[in-house]
Amino acid sequence: MLVTLWIALGGAMVFLLGAAIKTKDAHHCKGIEINIHGVSNNFFVDKQDILHAITTLEKRNPVGKAVGSFNLKQLELQLEKDVWIKSAELFFDNNEILQVTVQEREPIARVFTSAGTTFYIDEELAMLPLSEKFSARLPVFTNFPSDKKVLAKADSILLVGVKDLSLAIQKDSFSMAMIDQVDITPQRSFEMIPKIGNQLIVFGDAADAEAKLGKLKLFYKEIIVKAGWNRYSVINVQYKNQVVAKRKGAEDVTADSLRTLQIMQLIAERAQREANDSLQTLQPDNERNIVDTTMIQQSIEREESEETSTVTNQLIAEPAAAKPKATMPATVKPAVAKPKAAAPVVKKENKPIVKPVQKPAPKKETKRAKPAPPKKNDY
Repeated sequence: MLVTLWIALGGAMVFLLGAAIKTKDAHHCKGIEINIHGVSNNFFVDKQDILHAITTLEKRNPVGKAVGSFNLKQLELQLEKDVWIKSAELFFDNNEILQVTVQEREPIARVFTSAGTTFYIDEELAMLPLSEKFSARLPVFTNFPSDKKVLAKADSILLVGVKDLSLAIQKDSFSMAMIDQVDITPQRSFEMIPKIGNQLIVFGDAADAEAKLGKLKLFYKEIIVKAGWNRYSVINVQYKNQVVAKRKGAEDVTADSLRTLQIMQLIAERAQREANDSLQTLQPDNERNIVDTTMIQQSIEREESEETSTVTNQLIAEPAAAKPKATMPATVKPAVAKPKAAAPVVKKENKPIVKPVQKPAPKKETKRAKPAPPKKNDY
């Protein structure tokens, strides 16, 4: 009796389960909802690509098709064949909506090979082709030695270094803004080219990449901004706890627009200071050459004042007590009159006029007592 009851209960459950499955299979797909994860706002695969792939695989529009006719596992495998899709998951919810969740591969570096080909890599070192939809802003590495899908051991180790260095650069906004590209040397080490300046940054291998980038950032903020962008030709950060910089020699000197502008400003300021103390020959005024003559007039007046003071001091210095008859005073040349506006120090009407003294005829000596000998003057 008890056994018969359990058999009947089990059969009922099987019947109900089968009925539920048949009922669900009889339902039709009411829509598709696609969610893409992996890259923030930068999709190398969009929803239209996913929908097109599903439609192609089902050979018709999935909406309206019976739920039981979908081979979801096969659809997942086919979607994952796309190089940009890392994983795919499909299922129907209670409302007969096909939920499609796609994990997209995220590129971390762009690599150029020595043969001229280029590709992206992700954190799993998968080589990803370029996309026509989007170009990622990533660190650029050049001169990678191989473009093969299956790399040799040495090339695989080098690609790991590319990944580590690229991730370290992306963690620091200064490094992302400063470093233009990273070159791979024949010795499989890294050299960086900055976006500003003409320095060569010797980085070495990718070991301790974050510490090396920290030293480079400190050198730029504390040294380069004070010494100038063209002061050094090589910056070496590959040694632990130190930065070795090589000063630029004569063969390394190159034109730098920023430094040239600073030099031109210094020259202009120096010329302006000299113009305040000297005469200048200027072109007549026009639209592009507006001359202020006040500076020239003041300079002329200052020179005339100095000349007048010199002549006055010479006249006062002559002895007034003895006046010999046969003595010829020194001849003073008259100052050449120069055009001026108004003298701020010595007025024109008070300016002494000195005329040249004619040499008197020599007289015969007399027997009278001679006065004290006058001061001799040089002719």
